[in-house]
Formats: sequence, C-alpha cells, structure tokens
Amino acid sequence: MDLAAFFTAEFAEHHDVARRTEAALGDAFAALVKACVASLRGGGKLMFFGNGGSAADAQHLATELTIRYKANRAALAAIALTTDTSALTAAGNDLGFERIFARQIEALGKPGDVAIAISTSGKSPNVTAALQQAKTMRIVTAALTGKGGGDLPGLAEHVLLVPSSTTARIQEMHIMLGQMLCGAIEIELGLAAG
Repeated sequence: MDLAAFFTAEFAEHHDVARRTEAALGDAFAALVKACVASLRGGGKLMFFGNGGSAADAQHLATELTIRYKANRAALAAIALTTDTSALTAAGNDLGFERIFARQIEALGKPGDVAIAISTSGKSPNVTAALQQAKTMRIVTAALTGKGGGDLPGLAEHVLLVPSSTTARIQEMHIMLGQMLCGAIEIELGLAAG
C-alpha cells in the first residue's frame, strides 16, 4: 500500500466534499440555526439521536450546548437520546429496537422542541420512527444525512444532506456542521465570547 498516496487521496476527497457541502447547504443551515434558536428562546430543547458514529455525534453536540462550546455561558437545553442505557435496552427489549428514540421523544418532547436526527444513510428504522413521532407531537424535525437522504427528506422540515455517498466523508461533514450549529446558536443568542 502506498500510504502517501492514500493520505493524499483521503484529504482530496474530504476537501471536495467540504466544498460541495459549503456550496449546497448554506440556506438549509441558516434555517436550522433559526429553528434551534427559536426553540431555545421559547424554553424548548434540542434532542439529538442516531446510531453508531452518529450516536457519538449526538452526544458530542448535546454536550457542546449543555456545557460549553466556545463561550463560558449559561447552559443550553440539549439532550442526546443515545446515552441512557437503561432506556435504550428496555425500549429495545420491550418495544423493539426501532422504537428506542421514538419512545424517548414521546416521553420527553413537547411542541417547540427540535428533534435532530443524524444518519449517514437516512434509512435507519429507529431514526425514521423518531421523526414520525416528533411530527405527531408538533416538534420541529431536522436531519443531518447523506447518500441521497434516504427517507429523511420526507420526514424532516430541515435537512442538511451532505452531497456524498462515502460514510466517512458524510460523518466528517456532520460533525463540522454540528459544531458550526453550536457556534451559530451561541452567536445568535448573544452568548458568544467577546
């Protein structure tokens, strides 16, 4: 294996996907920021969820908001629906794995909250079920996805669809967009560090 060529090719693909994401998602990103800020200003919360690497991203982004991103400021209401092992295993065992996020949204969500799905394929049944549950409860729905979006464009009001079919590149853009979301929320709420 030519490691130098591999290294260069991975960066080239990353830069290409980043440029295409930047060109495609500016308006969608701004709309998602506005929805999240409106929710937080109105006493709502952001609920993040996904599977595997997307579950890790959900935890990461919720933590950036509840603890801090750049600014030392008051906590912002955000939760990852991927972290409560008792809830996940009970729902998986008693209701089926496809209900692990939907059941938590049913219990914790309220109108004015934002449910943010993270899924590289957009085809995970537990992610689509959660967005369907959120819609029935008048919760704002959003998705970070790729590979054409799968089922998520029809379920989410706000869709950030990374123009790539490579899982690693999609995940790289998801965490970048997610961190940008946290930074923009701090700025819009007047909490950014001076």
